[in-house]
Amino acid sequence: MSAPTDPRASRPAREPGMAATLALYTLARLGLLALIAGLLLLAGTPVLIALLVALIVALPLSMLVFRGLRARLDVALATSRARRTTERSALRARLRGDEPDTASGDRPESQSDPRGD
Repeated sequence: MSAPTDPRASRPAREPGMAATLALYTLARLGLLALIAGLLLLAGTPVLIALLVALIVALPLSMLVFRGLRARLDVALATSRARRTTERSALRARLRGDEPDTASGDRPESQSDPRGD
């Protein structure tokens, strides 16, 4: 039985991927922005001013409030970067001819043909 070819198969099942973590963090930041802008609008602030102030306030506040999400995103980014670096170095090694391509099932040219040719 061959090893799985999907690189995501080696990741633990409970660890979310980078896309899911990034989407969750983005939604959380947009939610915080909407909450702050909504509170400012309820206080009678004009819409444009409320959005601009909410943008300015939401950035540092999200760094404090969503510290756990930022840590998860940092781990997901580091994992993705390490995986891409490994894949890139393996591809470069195969292109240089340093390592035989065992994943595709190609046999080295030095082996004799089973038909005897």
